[in-house]
Formats: sequence, C-alpha cells, structure tokens
Amino acid sequence: MNFLSHYYFDRHSNNCYHILGTVLPDLLKNADKNIILHPEKLQHSNQNINSIIAGWNKHLAVDRFFHSSDFFVTHSHELKKKLLPAIEGSPVKPFFLGHIALELIIDNLLLTTGKIQVDDFYAHLSGCESTVIAEFLSFSGLKDNTRFFKFYEDFKSSKYLHTYAETHQIAYALKRICMRIWQTPFTAQHEAQMNEVLDSFRNDLFNNFMSIFKEIESKLIDI
Repeated sequence: MNFLSHYYFDRHSNNCYHILGTVLPDLLKNADKNIILHPEKLQHSNQNINSIIAGWNKHLAVDRFFHSSDFFVTHSHELKKKLLPAIEGSPVKPFFLGHIALELIIDNLLLTTGKIQVDDFYAHLSGCESTVIAEFLSFSGLKDNTRFFKFYEDFKSSKYLHTYAETHQIAYALKRICMRIWQTPFTAQHEAQMNEVLDSFRNDLFNNFMSIFKEIESKLIDI
C-alpha cells in the first residue's frame, strides 16, 4: 500500500512517531533503494523510538495482508491488462505498473471521498523531532542518513501527496515512480492513454475499494 493507505489505519492516533513508522519503510526506499533496515525486533530506552518501531511493524503487517489478498491479486492483474495497450513500446514492466497504479488509485479514493485528510498526515510528520528520527536510523544500522533527510525534508515541504486527489495526476505520479528505474518510462501519448484507463478503473473501483481496508482491519486485530 502507498503512504496514505497506510496512514488510514492509524488516522485517529495522536502519536506522530507511530504514524511516521507506518510510512518510514517506503520513505527510506524512495530516498535510496539501497537502504535496507530490519528494526523489527529492536527495543530502545526512548519510547518515541519504540513507537517508530511499532509503526514500522504495522507497515509490514498491512503490506503482507494487502499483497496476499484476493482484492490485490484480482485488481492489479485486471489493471495490468487494461494498461497494456496504453503503454505499448514502454520499457516499464506491466505487473509493476498494475501494482503501483492500484495503490495510487486507492490513495486517490481515500482523499476524494474524505476518508482521510492529507494535511493531518503532514502535521504528524512535522511533529516528529529530527534528532529522534536520526537516533532511530542510527540504532537500526544506518551509518549515513544524509540522503534520507534530504529526501524527507523535500517530501514534507512539497506536500506532493495533495496531487493524489487529482485523478489526472495519477499517470504523472506513476511516471515519477517509474523514473527511479527507467530513465524515460513514458511518452506524452502514453500518459494521456494511461489517464483514460486509470480514470475509468477508478470509477469502477469507487463503490468497493473500502472492502480491502475492512478486510485488513479485521486481520490486524489478531496480531
């Protein structure tokens, strides 16, 4: 799941460090795909750091339930098939595109139906002290946090997730993600055709998308 979908499960929490932990694995991956940390079983004397770890573990559980669900398998495969004609000639792997596109559409639906407020999410991140985050990263084995903090500060200041509420921006967001792997993933024509597919798929998913959140919430109770 993407940032805002992870936030949904803890949208009522007042613990900013827990909220940060629920999205930190993806923040680190976006900052530098070579950063690999495994703090899952660590315990620290600072409870704020333990809250980050708890949020991190929540992230892993949510992703595990999501990616093993019939919802994900069915809809990502369907979306992949529908996007194939739109990206003919693109180097992007269709399965990757279907996977990421589904996650972005779900984030869009959360925003446009008012299930979450993106400003609340950013407010939580702004409430976390950099010294605590740096200690968590060091404690987890990251020796140099320079690249992460540069990305993280840009992520907070740009408030880019607001654009996920605009359906026509989903193809652009997909391009930005794909550019981390492929230098020129899509042409302007690709993007225009993708937008048509994504808009149609979003409308088809509108009445049913909350079912996956209810399914995951029922499974989280047992862990």
